Amino acid sequence: MSTSADISQAASVTVGIAALSIDEVVAVARRDAAVVLDEAALVEVERSRAIIDALAEDPEPHYGISTGFGALATTFIAADRRAQLQASLVRSHAAGSGAEVEREVVRALMLLRLSTLMTGRTGVRRVTVETYAAILNAGITPIVREYGSLGCSGDLAPLSHCALVAMGEGEVRAADGRLLAAGDALSAAGISPLKLGEKEGLALINGTDGMLGMLALAIDDLRMLLTTADVSAAMSVEGLLGTQAVFAPELHRLRPQVGQAVSAANLYALLAGSPIVASHKGPECTRVQDAYSLRCAPQVHGAARDTVDHAASVADRELASAVDNPVLTLDGRVESNGNFHGAPVAYVLDFLAIAVADVASMSERRTDRFLDQARSHGLPPFLAHEVGVDSGLMIAQYTAAGIVSELKRLAVPASVDSIPSSAMQEDHVSMGWAAARKLRRSIDGLTRVLAIEVMTAARGLDLRAPLVPGAATGAVVGLVRTVVDGPGQDRFLSPEIEAIVELVASGAVVTAANTAVTLVR
Repeated sequence: MSTSADISQAASVTVGIAALSIDEVVAVARRDAAVVLDEAALVEVERSRAIIDALAEDPEPHYGISTGFGALATTFIAADRRAQLQASLVRSHAAGSGAEVEREVVRALMLLRLSTLMTGRTGVRRVTVETYAAILNAGITPIVREYGSLGCSGDLAPLSHCALVAMGEGEVRAADGRLLAAGDALSAAGISPLKLGEKEGLALINGTDGMLGMLALAIDDLRMLLTTADVSAAMSVEGLLGTQAVFAPELHRLRPQVGQAVSAANLYALLAGSPIVASHKGPECTRVQDAYSLRCAPQVHGAARDTVDHAASVADRELASAVDNPVLTLDGRVESNGNFHGAPVAYVLDFLAIAVADVASMSERRTDRFLDQARSHGLPPFLAHEVGVDSGLMIAQYTAAGIVSELKRLAVPASVDSIPSSAMQEDHVSMGWAAARKLRRSIDGLTRVLAIEVMTAARGLDLRAPLVPGAATGAVVGLVRTVVDGPGQDRFLSPEIEAIVELVASGAVVTAANTAVTLVR
């Protein structure tokens, strides 16, 4: 079995009837792994298309094949108008507005739509799946706009923008980032534009692929960021002269929460052998208990880990789904259904935003303790070089506090809202796309809050000299010092924060700690 790291660096990902993994989605979306279509699945695609072709010749109407859509589902469409019907559906539904959605998100949603098409449950032609794979492999990214999806009947507008590009219309970003007309980009890549057949327009736009793609990317981010939070918490415990004892395995076996045990083990390992921790273990230390933001880090980080695991289980089931309406059943029937409703995905996207806000909130509290002379156990106020003349890291904490305040607002669930659409035919929607969009902003905020804690803790640890930190935390301090100078007179802080944000976002902080200990991600 391939490890996560193996898959993430994979040169190619095979798309067939079997479900994709989260790591495979990330590999294509973020690392441009090539898409390979499974030959056995292509045979099933062709078999299911034959069923659609037969139904297209039936004088009885069949939804999405010989009828209109949504509130117009009872309107019969003559055979000579059906190609126009499918093209018109895509053009009219490509109605997004706002800023461009990130490249990795568009690649993820295109891959996931392709994955559903390859199940043979949608009835598209072989040339259609081959075209989607070719667009992905050419690095062509359709322009998808921020607003347009209600998360029910699928992510209609985002997916329509992608289908429009497959038809040779709309706008794209080339592999080098240039903005091009879709027709020109396809021509340059040797890809012929699609002329959609019966049902294909509907099959290309009716899925939860946008919100699911963002969920997969968020899970990948959070697995790294929650380990980073363990590292930054260990640095803070050490720098604030806290104890390692509360992270002992026997204490956490008394409350057998899975994520908690993982985070506690990480913290215990990170602090093992620390000269700073050892320096205040003797009877002369009168402190009884550390503050909650130090002592309870495994409980909060662990609860967030368990939330990510729950979200991953929902994502895995959704990745194994064939979301389309109507859908071809295994015995060859074409049936209407409601599997396009995004509630399962929307709920966990909102749940993750809650966990993100809480982890960031605890991180900010640890940062604040370093700056308060009354609580930092001997460190200078605000970790300033010359107190009164220098402000030290005072305003870095303001930045973290401002982000945490926004994260609390972003934790308000999107999935409890619903606005009816399509003449009340679609009278309850999931708002899962909105939940995914705000989670992406939340993850960016968590990254920045953790970076500020790492920066603050690194300065605090330096100020404990001549005592030195443990091997793992010391490795992180060493990494930080490759991009940011140590304690000294006040200087322009914003570039330093951004440099450490990059270290956190890239996973370099975890990698540095892993040179001394083995952390569980």
